[in-house]
Amino acid sequence: MAPHDDDTVKLRAGSVATISPRRGSRRLFVGCAICAGVAAVGGFGWALFKSSAAPKLTPVPTPSAPAVPPIAVTTASEAAILANHTTTLDVFRFDRNPRILILDFASLAHQGAMLNRVAAMIEKNGQPHDRALDDAALDLAIRANGDTPETFYYGHDYGSVSLTRFFAAVSRQNIKLTDGEAWLRDLLQQQTALVSGGTIGLISVPALGEGGVTLDMRATILHHELSHGEFFTNAAYAAWTREFWTNVLDEPSRTAFRGFLVSQDYDPSLEELVANETQAYLMFTPSPHFFRPDLVGMTEQAVGYWRQRFRDGMPPGWLRDQALRDAKPL
Repeated sequence: MAPHDDDTVKLRAGSVATISPRRGSRRLFVGCAICAGVAAVGGFGWALFKSSAAPKLTPVPTPSAPAVPPIAVTTASEAAILANHTTTLDVFRFDRNPRILILDFASLAHQGAMLNRVAAMIEKNGQPHDRALDDAALDLAIRANGDTPETFYYGHDYGSVSLTRFFAAVSRQNIKLTDGEAWLRDLLQQQTALVSGGTIGLISVPALGEGGVTLDMRATILHHELSHGEFFTNAAYAAWTREFWTNVLDEPSRTAFRGFLVSQDYDPSLEELVANETQAYLMFTPSPHFFRPDLVGMTEQAVGYWRQRFRDGMPPGWLRDQALRDAKPL
């Protein structure tokens, strides 16, 4: 019989309590990513002119939005990103998987203004997932559990499909984007235009010292979120994660993971989200501030067993190599 118990984690503030790499006072992580697309403005209008000759169609340029300058993106390793100290916002492309983009924010306020509305629509429990919240509703959702725009989430992760869905909803609802959200839309459009097929994974990390974030917390958040980036961009890894959640974990363990994620305000009805968060907490959340077996009612042996089962099925690649390096003997 496979061991079971609770398993999953969320960063919480406090003395070695659960801290989620995404949520703020309740969870630093956020789990699992998602979203929507926006149509570009511009093009040509056609005017019909009359003259003594036969009528002809003549292209006439129409006013269009000014072209958005390319947003600078630097390729970097996990270690280089961790060591980065930005004063504004730096964008990185992960060297082991160029489809993963990392937003390194100097300020939790800047991060929140850009990504909190996305988080609410994509994964927040108790919020609608078919439409975006307007400013008043978003503020209410943030304050409901005692959070602030800065502490709503400490780290974010979303796939370009979900981001595209988000921006389509915002456009359909005529919601005015924040400056940060408009910038994110432009980044998404520019970066998806550079890849041939497939998707992009977008993750974020908070600056050292922001909201009490220590170097260990920043490292754990980045490590956790990079695994989400792989889930969004590697079909084989995403397929194994779903298989592990559905057919490898036993029912008591799934119930335990789901219960923990509910306590972290993830929507348990979103199976893809729950599977994605499970792999990230189980395999790639090394700090005891964010994940410990006792926090989810499991023994060290049970956690070790499920980690080994997950490693055994991982497809080849940089993340499997990382999981093998992270492995501890049972």
